[in-house]
Amino acid sequence: MSEPTSDERDRRSTDGGHGLSSPPPEAPALLAAAPLTRRMLVGEVLLVLALSLAASAVAALISFVGSLTAPEALAQQTASLVGSQAAAERPWLDLSRQLASLVFAMAPVALVVYLMHRSRESARTIGFDATRPGRDLLGGAGLAALIGGGGLAVYLVSYQLGLSVTVAPSSLNDHWWAVPVLLLQAVKNGVLEEVIVVGYLMLRLDRLGWSPMRAAVASSLLRATYHIYQGAGMFFGNLVMGLVFCWIYRRYGRVMPLVVAHSLIDIVAFVGSVYLVGHVDWLPGSGG
Repeated sequence: MSEPTSDERDRRSTDGGHGLSSPPPEAPALLAAAPLTRRMLVGEVLLVLALSLAASAVAALISFVGSLTAPEALAQQTASLVGSQAAAERPWLDLSRQLASLVFAMAPVALVVYLMHRSRESARTIGFDATRPGRDLLGGAGLAALIGGGGLAVYLVSYQLGLSVTVAPSSLNDHWWAVPVLLLQAVKNGVLEEVIVVGYLMLRLDRLGWSPMRAAVASSLLRATYHIYQGAGMFFGNLVMGLVFCWIYRRYGRVMPLVVAHSLIDIVAFVGSVYLVGHVDWLPGSGG
């Protein structure tokens, strides 16, 4: 038997030795996203809330029960909103932990934006964008003045009635970065709560067939519940705030004014507490 020529060997090496050319294997095509069924939608909402504000609501309920069963009256107890995470002599460790908590607190927001893109929506669907900065800032500032003033009145009255704890917005150690961290905390609260509790939740409840009123009540009850650790007075105050925010969102279809308003309210509360608590006698927690 004669040896194969060089041309024959070349042909065999390219066609696998079978005399037929084989096409190169193709990469598997990406699977199309499955349609979002009602069951999948319910599961998505529950998982998002469990990873974010529903967990906060459960923790707040437990804290509130603990306050009610404590020997001291509610007004004699203190709830700190932003506290130090390291000893005063270790400012860089404290700052590192503060920044890390801020970054990871935004993960649920990133998740809901991703999930909206998966369902052929986007952050613009709920008005979480910068397309109308002037209107959003102006509307948010006006809303902050209205809600912030009313919220302060509710807090002072409920405190005097013994229905709320003493709220200490900031108990950070006195470091140079305390005010910047408080500003970031305020913006984080505005983005996290309004994007998830109003924009995302209302969008998903609409797709589940809930009526606007039912969705607004559910959203507002969730908001009120994760604030209940501050006392019964603040529970009802945040319930009203939630209903107002849901109404505004329904009317204008944008969550950004709510983010601005919430951020401004918390900025005034957090930074104001640094300069007012202990210096004015009408504010709970001040020494006069």
